[in-house]
Amino acid sequence: VFDGPINGQCFRAYVEQQLVAVLKPGDIVVMDNLGSHKSAAIRQMIKAAGARLWYLPPYSPDLNPIEQAFAKIKHWMRQAQKRTVEDTWRHIGHLVETIEAAECKNYFANAGYASVKT
Repeated sequence: VFDGPINGQCFRAYVEQQLVAVLKPGDIVVMDNLGSHKSAAIRQMIKAAGARLWYLPPYSPDLNPIEQAFAKIKHWMRQAQKRTVEDTWRHIGHLVETIEAAECKNYFANAGYASVKT
């Protein structure tokens, strides 16, 4: 968990240090239209890894599987009613760990993606 806004610099570090390391030629990376996702450096790193980069249409959260996970986490957070920053972060960490691969696969299917390897 990163404590703060995810700006272009943070996202670039993620792509450099995490994403590119696991990409294989022919992979497809799908991103929404957040400004930090659209930099030339991001496109170049993904292309250099042999992957393709596709952007979702603007204003299409129904095509973004992460939105389903966020909705579930928000629901659980409202139920938990944590009152301190420390308890909130701890609970978010716990909730993220409870989301299983099969559930993520369902999020992709619900967003219209035909097949996902788990």
